[in-house]
Amino acid sequence: MSETDWSDGLSERLMARGEELLGKLVQELTDTPTLAAAIGRAFEARNKAAQAQEAAIGLLGIPSAADLERLTRRVRALAARLDAIEDALRRIEDGLRNQAAPPPQAPPPQTPPPLAPDQERPDVTEFLLAAKAAKAGKGGKDKKGKGD
Repeated sequence: MSETDWSDGLSERLMARGEELLGKLVQELTDTPTLAAAIGRAFEARNKAAQAQEAAIGLLGIPSAADLERLTRRVRALAARLDAIEDALRRIEDGLRNQAAPPPQAPPPQTPPPLAPDQERPDVTEFLLAAKAAKAGKGGKDKKGKGD
């Protein structure tokens, strides 16, 4: 057996024995009625001291850790409710936008491409004047029987 194995085994045995003895000591102390009563009184004193500390902090107007924790919980709850309200408003807005959307419109008419100079259309005014002159040559009366 090497020296390292022997020292590891010894330290483990010593730790196990120390834990065992410490456990027995604690057991004997807690079984003692005087010590149990003293521990109980110590816990009561600690609770009273904590209550007195909270009262003093309250009188000074300084929030305690418990006050801050309650406030933090309330703020988180309000934030969650606000998120839910914002989500609901978004859904309502989307619904209103869908209802108010105008129906799709036809695309605007396209203008015809320009004609080449040799394909230009005659001026309408010239056409009407020529038609009027032709009527005048036939007697000067139109269909209603009136003159020009």
